[in-house]
Amino acid sequence: MAEVKSDEISAILRKQLSGFETEVDVYDVGTVLYVGDGVARVYGLSKCEAGELIEFPNGVFGIALNLEEDNVGCILFGESSLVKEGDMVKRTGKIASMPVGEAMLGRVINPLGQPLDGKGEIHTEKFLPLERKALGVIQRQPVKEPLQTGIKAIDAMIPIGRGQRELIIGDRQTGKTAVAIDTIINQKGKDVFCIYVAIGQKGSTVAQVIRSLTENGAMDYSTVISATASDPAPMQYIAAFAGATLGEYFRDTGRHALVIYDDLSKQAASYREVSLLLRRPPGREAYPGDVFYLHSRLLERASKLSEDLGGGSLTALPIIETQAGDVAAYIPTNVISITDGQIYLEPNLFNAGIRPAINVGISVSRVGGNAQIKAMKKIAGTLRLELAQFRELEAFAKFGSDLDKTTMQQLRRGEKLVEVLKQKQYEPMKVENQVLIIFAATKGFLDEIPTSDVSRYQNDFLQEVENLHPDIIQSISETKDLTQENTDKLMNVLKDFTERFKSTIKQ
Repeated sequence: MAEVKSDEISAILRKQLSGFETEVDVYDVGTVLYVGDGVARVYGLSKCEAGELIEFPNGVFGIALNLEEDNVGCILFGESSLVKEGDMVKRTGKIASMPVGEAMLGRVINPLGQPLDGKGEIHTEKFLPLERKALGVIQRQPVKEPLQTGIKAIDAMIPIGRGQRELIIGDRQTGKTAVAIDTIINQKGKDVFCIYVAIGQKGSTVAQVIRSLTENGAMDYSTVISATASDPAPMQYIAAFAGATLGEYFRDTGRHALVIYDDLSKQAASYREVSLLLRRPPGREAYPGDVFYLHSRLLERASKLSEDLGGGSLTALPIIETQAGDVAAYIPTNVISITDGQIYLEPNLFNAGIRPAINVGISVSRVGGNAQIKAMKKIAGTLRLELAQFRELEAFAKFGSDLDKTTMQQLRRGEKLVEVLKQKQYEPMKVENQVLIIFAATKGFLDEIPTSDVSRYQNDFLQEVENLHPDIIQSISETKDLTQENTDKLMNVLKDFTERFKSTIKQ
């Protein structure tokens, strides 16, 4: 038996050890140092990327948000009680993504793309990252195609175009969600895919929205992404990005999508919570310094693509809740400066029975007439001005009793316009019908009609045109314009109808 030499053994061991890298393990696995309140600090993972998906025990996943010298700060999607100190953590090497595809339509999902509606698994082929750099200016084209909301006041005065970002802002209980839901319902048969993102709301409220969409047949082309108030803050924070990702999938395949973020005030609050827990320095109102960037990188993803890229569009309707009408607070001013206009809903108007409670004075659409059909552009020009004048005169009229004839006429006209623009929830109106009734109002046919009868006048008139003069509606629908011939015809129909209607009014 040959003798084993100790120096040979040590040489072999030394050779084997020289090729052995201990650091390999440190890169891909780490240890939990601290966990709680939806965040965890992990030691190790020295090659981790920002925004990477991290795998914790018990099927909990997280995203690496803070990359510090000696540890990585992660936000957790799932119960932080399932993770404890000393647990082993693995890198996945994947940037946080979600499944996308047609299978998502008609479903209720969480921000990670998992179903919440009990209708079984969702089978999709494709994954897209939650965070994605917005496309540059060369890949876009101007907003020029209308996205009809079906709400007269909006389509006539604050038009929204495909690819636009229009903010819906107002105090709580002023009908912000109602405007958004009506817009979704109005997309029926218009080949627009809708995504409703519920952030930090009560479960019962989300269930109510789903019921309204289902009853009105809108769920077939919609997806609801829900992160309720009881979900962890990280879930609420990424919910909006999940909505943008799903919308981008439709946009990039040459189709049209509409995404509603309800609401971004709660998203900002959940991001503040996560940031403070990760010990990021607080700024104004304790929000982190990059809260503006949070919303700008989200909303910048909405766009109308150039024809070379298929001409698809993603329209965003973010919702912001103000406190006691304070539009000058931090988050509202941030989002106002990012979006292409805002629809401001006022509690006083809402309580006075003017619904939708839109304040025409400070609501704007920075896309303007580009997002309107020609017919609407022709008749709605005077509408906004007349309403603004009426609001101003109304305040003065309370003080004085002896008003001159012109003022009285302006007040009368304004009163009728306000009445015409009222609309019930879940009853969006076709744009052709909107054109007809606004034409009647701006041309003064309603001036002599008592305000209480305006609603009946509208219904009867639209019914008559539909039954006896369908060619007018068809012409507007096909050409998107109001020709001189149709204008003359409409004037005669209105004169005749108004005379007959007056005779039916009870004196």
